[in-house]
Amino acid sequence: MRYGYFMMPMHPPGSDIGVTLQADLAQIDRLDGLDFDEAWIGEHFTAEWENIAAPDIFIGAALQRTRRIKLGTGVSCLPNHNPFHLAHRIAMLDQLARGRFFWGVGSGGFPGDFEVAGIDPKTGIQRQISIDTVDAVLALWDDPIPGIYQNHGWTFTVPKPDPRIRKHVYLKPYQLPHPPIAVAGVTEKSETLGLAGERGWIPMSINFVTPRVLNSHWDSIVAGAARTGLTPNRDEWRICRAVHVAETDDQARQEALSGAIGRDYRDYFLPLLGLTRGLGGLKMEESMKDSAITLDYLADQVWIVGSPETVARKIRELFDAVGGFGGLLIGAADWQDKTIWDRSMRQFATEVMPRIADLSPDSLARA
Repeated sequence: MRYGYFMMPMHPPGSDIGVTLQADLAQIDRLDGLDFDEAWIGEHFTAEWENIAAPDIFIGAALQRTRRIKLGTGVSCLPNHNPFHLAHRIAMLDQLARGRFFWGVGSGGFPGDFEVAGIDPKTGIQRQISIDTVDAVLALWDDPIPGIYQNHGWTFTVPKPDPRIRKHVYLKPYQLPHPPIAVAGVTEKSETLGLAGERGWIPMSINFVTPRVLNSHWDSIVAGAARTGLTPNRDEWRICRAVHVAETDDQARQEALSGAIGRDYRDYFLPLLGLTRGLGGLKMEESMKDSAITLDYLADQVWIVGSPETVARKIRELFDAVGGFGGLLIGAADWQDKTIWDRSMRQFATEVMPRIADLSPDSLARA
């Protein structure tokens, strides 16, 4: 099992952005010291709660203060990018990272970001735009053919090479043919995760779903892989969860409900989901009413909170319920009292990780 962090990030509106960026960098630095394997950094242009608009720049800064943790975009929202510019920024970042970089891609999901790109998400066009954009980037990294390229409102020109002055599209990633590509999915029977299976990319399931939906995610991955004759690997599957650890179950639950996790769901996630995807992914049973999705329900059924023993047990239960996965990503939280976050991460690293060190998809198969 690998352990990571999914930093959307989460900061209450009105926060000083310069302060929150330094706080986010400090979290990555601390996780590196606790031997977390990876951290994924979100991208949003119009979501004040999730106030990193350029994860590539953030990752460039984080690389300078960490030693081993791998960093990824979580994700580059492809409808908001010109492929030519994106290909160069990501290739340069991969060169800086020297093997410590994942390229997470996706269509995005925040209403304002879709408006920026002139997209009605109900049409589903964002998925095709994303496929065409990533394919254009991959072509630029391969052997770009000179000419004018236009699609979905973006345009760029690959110039004819001129050997006299070494003019050509030359920049390629450090990891060849490209850095590992990951995609994130949320909706039931996610088409995006089907694409991950089809292309052999890393699948990530974000934290707004129960095992009922997670199982449909794996079905989508398998179906996508079958279309291209690939065999999906559960060890590559990452699942994100809100996680909080304390000395006792009662302490962890009360801190989560009254602290950053409860605030983020009450004031942002639940209203956002109500306006966009709906609350269905959070329901253990499809028949549940929306009114049943309370913070108490989430603390008991969806979040992973408790003592080290309880958190380890809940991770095992999740692992068994979905048939195994290879990576747990902890959702980021901005605690007013930073020592609470630090203690939770330290206890997770020193007291939870050893309790579940045996977990791997291979171990489940052997059992």
